[in-house]
Amino acid sequence: MTRFFQRLGTPMALLAIIALFTALSPSAFGTASNLINITQQMALLAMIAVGATFVLVLWEFDLSVGALASWSGICVVTLLQAGATPMVAIGLALLSSTAFGVVSGLLVARFAVPSFIATLALGTVVAGFTFWLSGGATLFGGLPDGFRTLTRGTAFGLPRLTWWIAAGALAAGLILTQTAFGRRLYAIGGNAEAARLAGVPMARDRTIAFAISATLAGLTGILLASRLGSAHPTGGDGFLLQAYAAVFLGTTAFRDGEANIAGSIVGAAIIATLANGLTILGTPSYVQDMLTGAIIILAVLVRRFAIR
Repeated sequence: MTRFFQRLGTPMALLAIIALFTALSPSAFGTASNLINITQQMALLAMIAVGATFVLVLWEFDLSVGALASWSGICVVTLLQAGATPMVAIGLALLSSTAFGVVSGLLVARFAVPSFIATLALGTVVAGFTFWLSGGATLFGGLPDGFRTLTRGTAFGLPRLTWWIAAGALAAGLILTQTAFGRRLYAIGGNAEAARLAGVPMARDRTIAFAISATLAGLTGILLASRLGSAHPTGGDGFLLQAYAAVFLGTTAFRDGEANIAGSIVGAAIIATLANGLTILGTPSYVQDMLTGAIIILAVLVRRFAIR
């Protein structure tokens, strides 16, 4: 029974939160349209959390994800306003984000720079490039309809953003659980020295994990710009803390104390559900910030007790 709650206690907590808000506000929260709306609201957070999961599997941190989301949004809007096609603009924004991730990975894997220092410093550099490119101003206008429709409207009855995170989470989950690369990441995170002695290509796999995290952070910024029709030089910064809250919550579900994609999605769903429910009840936004910080502390404590 204890193992059951260790693996499924967090998903059950999500259901309990949904039931609580439904009871408090059945006409506004407990409707099918609102629950579908939550899946759309959580999509961007979940996407960036999925990327951060690859790095946390190694028990490393990528603190540049918020800055990379901001960079990618500014980059893609700038290119579109300059006349680039959506495919070229998106490709270049993703490529530049991936390149930043490779730099972070090399600093950590090749030069043994602690990941929170390397990614914090690189995120600061990226933020500087973002302000240089945007002039510190919000960019809007001049976006083609094909770019806006990436995230607006519905497809097969669900918001397009919901399909984006469904596809992203499925692909990431398969990579981490069904491929040799994913199993090597868990091996490195579980015991780096044993993985090295077993011949695991540590530097290469670590660098790829950081590159994946950066790419998904960049994709988040692009989707955010598409949804809003604009890009702000700090538009993605707010995702950093919430993404790690979601990933840490995810370590308390499905796998014993290990980061995993399904857990990160549940973590993002909890944060999005709390935000939606508290907004409906008229709770001030600063209460949501307090809850996010408290969730991280609670998740770390739960994980510590779970692995004893």
